[in-house]
Amino acid sequence: MKNINTFDELAKLTDYSFLEELNCEPNLEQNEDNKTPRQVFSGHYVLVEPTALKKPLYVSYSEDFCKELGFTKSLINSNEFIKMFSADMSTLPSGMKKIGWATGYALSIYGTEYYTQCPFQTGNAYGDGRAISILEAVINNKRWEFQLKGAGRTPYCRGADGRAVLRSSVREFIAQEHMHSLKVPTSRSLCLFTTTKEQVKRPWFNNNSYSKEAEVMIEEDVAITTRVASSFIRVGQLELFARRARKNEHEKAYEELEKLVLHLINREYNSEINSDLNLEQKVILLAQEFKNRLTSLVANWIRVGYCQGNFNSDNCAAGGFTLDYGPFGFIEMFNPSYQPWTNGGVHFSFFNQPNAAKKNFESFCSSLKPLLASDSKSLKELEYIQNSFFSMMKTKLDNMWASKLGLDKFDSEIFNELMNLMIKTKVDYTIFFRELSNIPSSVEDIKISFYDASNVNENLKSQWNKWLEKWRAKIDNNLEDSSLKLSNKMKTVNPKYILREWHLVEAYKQAQKGNYELVKQLQKIMTNPYIENSKDIQREYYSKKPLTLFGIAGISHVSCSS
Repeated sequence: MKNINTFDELAKLTDYSFLEELNCEPNLEQNEDNKTPRQVFSGHYVLVEPTALKKPLYVSYSEDFCKELGFTKSLINSNEFIKMFSADMSTLPSGMKKIGWATGYALSIYGTEYYTQCPFQTGNAYGDGRAISILEAVINNKRWEFQLKGAGRTPYCRGADGRAVLRSSVREFIAQEHMHSLKVPTSRSLCLFTTTKEQVKRPWFNNNSYSKEAEVMIEEDVAITTRVASSFIRVGQLELFARRARKNEHEKAYEELEKLVLHLINREYNSEINSDLNLEQKVILLAQEFKNRLTSLVANWIRVGYCQGNFNSDNCAAGGFTLDYGPFGFIEMFNPSYQPWTNGGVHFSFFNQPNAAKKNFESFCSSLKPLLASDSKSLKELEYIQNSFFSMMKTKLDNMWASKLGLDKFDSEIFNELMNLMIKTKVDYTIFFRELSNIPSSVEDIKISFYDASNVNENLKSQWNKWLEKWRAKIDNNLEDSSLKLSNKMKTVNPKYILREWHLVEAYKQAQKGNYELVKQLQKIMTNPYIENSKDIQREYYSKKPLTLFGIAGISHVSCSS
């Protein structure tokens, strides 16, 4: 791996494929700086200059990801790095573009197309309102796109200020690297900057409120987090161009859809899809591969207790990884209907995520259909792939549950009995499965995961002991090696630590006061979620949510994402 010490070295690695292979909006010169809400009728992107932070404060960066990229400390701490990733691109070296780009996309909610979120009711003004890509480079033979979140207005801002606040930026910054460490495909976090020189107002809750709706407007410091991914193409992006092609909205509508799909294949699926194939063959393989990735992703979300909260098509990465950490949450007390976002509804709840994924996959397939319109055989193949989504999803879920339970294969009776016991007893999802990884012999060995062990009556204890006995018989029958080996294997699937909102709250509150130590401590722990750690760390972070915090707004649920 080659280290990168200077921006001149980084500049030599730039390769702006999105800008060079796809279409810029043709009416760009008529629209000044592109910081005013407006309709964008064609083109894959608009050029826009990010709005820099005044006197940026360096909150943190991801040590692990920077090492992976080969970014040295001299680069990370350089003035050029601080300027660029706090949105000042004025002094970039030759070879690096001094302007960014934003993209449009459509919106489908649980499979239903929406236009009303667009202020013009056409869908032509929906897209990246505060996310601006600023760099694309091939680093150590891997392509990465760097995107600033909170870097000011774009044409898609719909009247908003284009900023993110420190609170939500801390959440996303820590969560992305945590998810990567949990072995879940995700966008990555590079760095986080804030400033005390600019504040914006956001709706929030009164202290210790149980409200489901925001009650007050509060002033918060703005921040910019840099997220990095192989691409930022979303299902909603494909939808936008498919809708235009379907309606023949302009003469290049079909061509722009085709170009975007082929670009997606080159960016995300070039190792699975041969470039020599014809368009129809590529499209069919794309649908098959995305189905494979999306089903694996959602099974992984449930494995680690993650709920996306707002899994619309515009929040669904076409590369099959986690994207957009808005109203997300990690489940604590087990509840299949857990939903951290008050506006999300049951359709985006914890156990309904496979169904939401299926709806997004249907939108994805629908977006590919215009490219296959003249090939009835390919259309039938696509329909078959679409209809077989849940069969693959079930297989992935069954395999995931088997691995969490230490079984060779899924056992529906064991699983269903367990789910009922977990709900009845009110257990902590993460702590329970981690304790199960120790191969307990009685209910006493798992009661640390019970929220109110004192109220677990003898009948319920007996049910647990019977279940454990049945489960142990299953693993004993399947056991090829020692129980210690099985225990260690289960601990690679069942994490010790997950990112709990009540820990995040304290971290961003301290950050708002200029103290970033808790952010860095959380980073360190959450990027090693499978190790045991010290007893002091376990006492603090391997612990159940205090009962006094249940139902508290801003901790148990959020009503908005800023």
